[in-house]
Amino acid sequence: MNISKTFTSTFFSIAFATAIGAATYETAYAAVVAPVSAAANATTASATSAAEQFQVGSMYVEKYANPQAKGAPVILIPGLSSGGYVWDETVKQLRAEHELYVVTLAGFNGKSAMPGAKLPKAKESLLELIQTQKINQPILVGHSLGSALSLWFAESHSNLIRGVFAVDGLPVFPGTQNMTLEQRTAMAEAARRQMAGADAKTFAEQQLQYMRMIGLVDQAQAEKIAVRSATSDPAATADYMAELLIMDTRQDLPKISVPVVLVSPYYATDFVRMNMSEEAKSAYYMSFMQGIPKLSLVSIKDARHFVMLDQPTIFHEKLLNFVNQL
Repeated sequence: MNISKTFTSTFFSIAFATAIGAATYETAYAAVVAPVSAAANATTASATSAAEQFQVGSMYVEKYANPQAKGAPVILIPGLSSGGYVWDETVKQLRAEHELYVVTLAGFNGKSAMPGAKLPKAKESLLELIQTQKINQPILVGHSLGSALSLWFAESHSNLIRGVFAVDGLPVFPGTQNMTLEQRTAMAEAARRQMAGADAKTFAEQQLQYMRMIGLVDQAQAEKIAVRSATSDPAATADYMAELLIMDTRQDLPKISVPVVLVSPYYATDFVRMNMSEEAKSAYYMSFMQGIPKLSLVSIKDARHFVMLDQPTIFHEKLLNFVNQL
């Protein structure tokens, strides 16, 4: 079996088609997405009033100061169209022993978008955050796009951090690993054009379909997260997605000198049609990470892309094991 070809033709095609809205959910839209404006104004479950809030470049930050922290500081970066709310439970798990910085990127979760290239600005902003806040060698915990960003940052600035906990995000997007730069760029620009023009209703439908099919096993959670994701800016989301599709930082992975853990969720129902075992998927993911000197993989069953929401107990057990060693 050609694992790469099988994974690409199935997983990537589903994820990509979903992202650009191949179908709609009219009934679900009326029931779930209609209250989106109210959800956008609601506070998150992490009690943000207890956090200091500020902006650094393209990052909106919630800082949970902890003068008694015994562990390393932690920076939490969510993925495409997500806000810091995806780390609510993680904040609860880490807050007693760590100082935390929870990031939302410009354009997501109702935050104002910024012009220009998105991922380079995010990388610059992460550096500025660490330097201006004088954060002493934080641990980066990134999900999806946030994971790819954390790995890219570590390639240039391993001296400033202690480690990376990379949650279902890779240095190259699965399905593009064998494409030329020109091929990836053409595909990314086509995706950008289709996604950027979505009106609010269509964008919300796309988010709901993605969360139900790819994002989460728990369908109630999927609907809640879709409502929050729909408050993101469609054009900004399209820009981030296009840049992520073009990105390939594999050549600089050997420059990462800090420990890296890659989290690979595995939901058997999704992979049975590919005839891909949990072990095969783990091997496929690890093939993209070759060259990192201190690398390990954690596979978590019965979870989709938002593994920290589908399997919070085992996810936080693995995360705490990692941060407590650094």
